[in-house]
Amino acid sequence: MGKTTCIRNGDWVIAWDDTNQRHTYLRHADVAFEGDRITFVGKGFHGPADVEVDGSRLCVMPGLVDIHCHPSTESFYRGIREEHGVPEMYMAGIYERMQALWPADREKPSSAEVAYCELLRSGVTTICDLSVPYPGWVDLIARSGLRGFVAPGYSSSRWSLSNRHQLRYQWDEAKGRRDFETSLKMIEEAEGHECGRLSGVLYPMQIDTCSEELLRDSVAVAKQRNLPLVTHVSQSVNEFLVMVDRHGKTPVQWAHEIGLLGPHTTLGHVVFIDEHSWLHWATRKDLHLLAETGITVAHCPTPFARYGQLLEDFGKYLRAGIHLGMGTDVAPHNLLEEIRMATVLARVAAEDITSVQMADCFHAATVGGARALLRSDLGRLMPGCRADIVLVDLDHPLMQPARDPLRNLVFHAADRAVRDVYIDGTLVVKDFKVMTLNHTDALGRLSEAQRRMEAAAPEKDYAGRSSLEISPLSLPVA
Repeated sequence: MGKTTCIRNGDWVIAWDDTNQRHTYLRHADVAFEGDRITFVGKGFHGPADVEVDGSRLCVMPGLVDIHCHPSTESFYRGIREEHGVPEMYMAGIYERMQALWPADREKPSSAEVAYCELLRSGVTTICDLSVPYPGWVDLIARSGLRGFVAPGYSSSRWSLSNRHQLRYQWDEAKGRRDFETSLKMIEEAEGHECGRLSGVLYPMQIDTCSEELLRDSVAVAKQRNLPLVTHVSQSVNEFLVMVDRHGKTPVQWAHEIGLLGPHTTLGHVVFIDEHSWLHWATRKDLHLLAETGITVAHCPTPFARYGQLLEDFGKYLRAGIHLGMGTDVAPHNLLEEIRMATVLARVAAEDITSVQMADCFHAATVGGARALLRSDLGRLMPGCRADIVLVDLDHPLMQPARDPLRNLVFHAADRAVRDVYIDGTLVVKDFKVMTLNHTDALGRLSEAQRRMEAAAPEKDYAGRSSLEISPLSLPVA
């Protein structure tokens, strides 16, 4: 039995309406939790409380669930990737960066620690961490206080460039199999960690870099062990064209053919489906397949918007019956910003302000993400659920006037108004400060590591270019 905490008289509480399966506002309500579980959400909590928190100038909301992030690498690309694209590859710069600018394993903890701090500060309590395994990963995510779903990546091949217009693949099935086994061992390590907050996710990294056999075996293990599975599908025009060349059908259609699609599966991005305007493809099957198989799409709008690309569109996917979750994917690791971006860009893509409401994207970033991770006890404030709770400061200038605090948080204040964060009932952000990690120290280590990564770029780049030639500064240096 743990101690009981009561957040008393919360000015606004975003509670879960289980009857109607939606979030709803409560005014001047209490939220109580004992140990790691919520015990009461409503008005007039009369039980004993060991700790009382004055909620009179707070909005109490569920912790956000980020189902697609790459903490161990993306922090390195701050100042590098925001305007880096390759027109000959339909604007995508990922293939060029991953070859020339890739951090050493020993450098990755600094990036992950910075990202974890950003995630916590933006009200994220659960993450699916998609990373290539590196030493100390499991212990670091445990120390952060986050609820971590560790997704160690593996694949049968890796991307390779010898010019700016041809995407090639270096295949090594034996290595893919070894990495698959390593992934399973890391998942077991995470599940057995003493913190009790870690779980595992199978992560064959991309549909185009994995053999059919490796994907089929991953699906089989996911079903056998009741594990979520995540991979990237339809994330670029290049990938779409490669898969059509290999199989004569879209990535989504081939994924369905080999049994990859199902309720256990989350597909990263799924932007370039058969009816996307950039493709002018003949079929109109992909949306139906995504809906009928019960997969979840992890929507991460920011990296695509930077390339000038859009999911077409969130509202259409939603109305088709597709389950949607949200992810950060790139730095900044701020899921509140992604909710705002997703809302606005969906309206741009649809040319219709009614295509999607911000509440739809908030649902995706909470309950939608929990569903993808096979967890009904996350992403909502309801008795019996985990005590993953975020307290938003209504006195912050960007939260005033507090006519609609969720709108204010998403469209105006974002992480700046996140005061406190509880995970499993433990305070991990207090008075706007992360309590579990040293953000400042991690930033210093990251800056040094980024310089070393850039210095090594000419040895890795196909044309021997420097990092400044690959991604010039935004302004000339006088």
